[in-house]
Amino acid sequence: MDGDNRRKELLQILQNEKQPVSGTELAKRFCVTRQVIVQDIALLRANDKNILSTNKGYVLFVRNMESGKCKKTFKVCHEEKQITDELYTIVDLGGGVLDVVVEHPIYGQIMVDLIINSRLDADSFVEQVRKNKTKPLNELTEGVHFHTVTAPNEAVLEAIEQALLKKGYLLI
Repeated sequence: MDGDNRRKELLQILQNEKQPVSGTELAKRFCVTRQVIVQDIALLRANDKNILSTNKGYVLFVRNMESGKCKKTFKVCHEEKQITDELYTIVDLGGGVLDVVVEHPIYGQIMVDLIINSRLDADSFVEQVRKNKTKPLNELTEGVHFHTVTAPNEAVLEAIEQALLKKGYLLI
């Protein structure tokens, strides 16, 4: 299969999948190396395909995918050991965490897509941090970071805000 056809099929897979697909899985499907998939993703992105890289794999982000949902950005601060509790607080109330952003004094804004919608997603993220022996982004800014949170309505966002405030995570 040539590169153009592989990229068309790769895009079709991402359009049909509701969950992220790992580069390794895509490489197996196409009988190519993971590096070839990384290059294909880069080429698709260069052609205005909004493909996000998450800790669970690639996902095609479609703007209307979030239609009907409310969004709010929360500025929070906590220690690394409180990450799971923070994420559980958001998803248990019906929210989803799209990303994490830090404002680094030298590098400026650093943003990473998370797409965490459940405790399972939160556990997977925390496990990836642990397994890879890395530090979360908030370590760069003494715990201060931002999350874009989605919810089905404003009342859920308000409940999330109040819960984060009560736990001492929310910075105002």
